[in-house]
Amino acid sequence: MFTGIVQELGTVDSVEGSDGGAHLRIAARLASEMQPGDSVAVNGACLTATSADAAGFEADVMHQTLSLTTLGALEQGHAVNLELPLRPTDRLGGHLVQGHVDGSAAVTELVPDGFAKRLAAELPEELLPYVVERGSIALDGVSLTVAALDHAVVAVSLIPETLERTTLGRVEAGTRLNVECDVLARYVRRQVSAEAGLSPFRREDAEPRSNPI
Repeated sequence: MFTGIVQELGTVDSVEGSDGGAHLRIAARLASEMQPGDSVAVNGACLTATSADAAGFEADVMHQTLSLTTLGALEQGHAVNLELPLRPTDRLGGHLVQGHVDGSAAVTELVPDGFAKRLAAELPEELLPYVVERGSIALDGVSLTVAALDHAVVAVSLIPETLERTTLGRVEAGTRLNVECDVLARYVRRQVSAEAGLSPFRREDAEPRSNPI
């Protein structure tokens, strides 16, 4: 579990593609806190470190992750947002982020908005039910608040701190971002659908309780 508060901008050292997937080597200071088997969010996608040392870490990326995320487009020298998992004693500065990317969105614009910038991106239609104005969304692993939602286009505001400390300050129109919707919205949507009889797991199909209430 993560919070969407990026801890470091890492740099892709190498990308090795194969029939089995891809293997990444990422240079990062936070790797000194990692051990093989530890989780780490890379641009919002939860990966497992296969090795780690003071200079960086390595991770394998399977086909499913490559198909759902933008990690397949990474090249040597690219910057990536990194975050280690939340510890029980940490502050929840963003929102609950699983590192389970739901899809990708294309940036439509990044324009000045006072001292901030306003980023707009077009979401896949299937993700729209899980996004609401003033709700939470993670873009490339960054916890953000939805400032506006116009049909399939979501807009967020980026403060100077976010622009400086994450990759979002470097995007342009056409850049694709990993999207993770708020997990709470998913559970609410599933429950509401079940109540309305829209789910394949309908209440009347469930086994009756031995002691009905």
